[in-house]
Amino acid sequence: MIDLRSDTVTRPTAAMREAMASAEVGDDVYSEDPTVNRLEKDAAEVFGREASIFVPTGTMGNQIAIRLHTRHGQEVICEARSHVLDWEIAMMAAFSGCQARTVAAERGILTWDHIKPAIGAKIYYRAQTALISLENSHNMAGGTVTPLPVLEEVWAGAREVGLPVHLDGARVFNAATALGLSVAKLTSGFDTVMFCLSKGLGAPVGSMLLGSKKSIDEARIYRKALGGGMRQAGIIAAAGLIALHEMPKRLQEDHSNARLLADAVASEPSKAVIDLDAVQTNIVIFKLLGTDQANGGDAVGFVAALKQKGVLASAIGPHSVRFVTHYDVDRVACTKAAAIVSEELRAL
Repeated sequence: MIDLRSDTVTRPTAAMREAMASAEVGDDVYSEDPTVNRLEKDAAEVFGREASIFVPTGTMGNQIAIRLHTRHGQEVICEARSHVLDWEIAMMAAFSGCQARTVAAERGILTWDHIKPAIGAKIYYRAQTALISLENSHNMAGGTVTPLPVLEEVWAGAREVGLPVHLDGARVFNAATALGLSVAKLTSGFDTVMFCLSKGLGAPVGSMLLGSKKSIDEARIYRKALGGGMRQAGIIAAAGLIALHEMPKRLQEDHSNARLLADAVASEPSKAVIDLDAVQTNIVIFKLLGTDQANGGDAVGFVAALKQKGVLASAIGPHSVRFVTHYDVDRVACTKAAAIVSEELRAL
């Protein structure tokens, strides 16, 4: 099967498996696991930060960050399709006691002009804004990338009004690759940054949360509260070190393969609608057209037909389909998948 459901389906590389088997370990709850300590130190250096913490999942990293910046009864500004809103099971409410103030933005790119009007007025009976949360790249907008000048304007505006800014950077290395920037440069103005080792970077488990030493010291409390106190975690941190240092170098391959798939979809304009300009990283999202083109096509049925031909994809709504490329599907596999996609679209 050619698995294009997500970049979370990757299997550890041979180098990762070898590193995991020979990893030096200790008890990380006592901060005694040397491999975890090295991963946290190296991640902080790559991003130009004082400190970082290794967490099991990106969701945990995001939710710890929200807890760091807020108190109960406040609001978090985020884009209307953001991961912290739609895919983290209301944890900003359950764990931090906050509600989301959502703002819809074209291609998921929140600008300061979007954000400023959503900031709560300083009235005692109005929930106060505590945090701005951005996502780069933006998953459900199709892997779109927020450019540095847009971020710089948000950082400056947030500083002026005294608000912290968090980045859900699950795929920030993809965003940096697309823009030709270092992750340190692209994330320099955020108060906290989360990124995933287990998506495009290919590690089997884990994400990192970065920030000041003070914030990461506090983050250890919340990680433990959420059940993230791991013991001999160096076994998985060893794979994370390879993901951090080696895997970003090949992300452009995934982006090129995503474009190949997107072009296959675009070649059948009577059967599907796709914004090719939005295909900027490793995610492809498109909408199927109905037989009369007035209504959308059957995404679940289309995905089922692809599966019968050996291609796994995701239906992300009644009419929309998502592909995600990664290192476990090479150019040959994506070329084959593109041909199957074209064939199935023509058959609709």
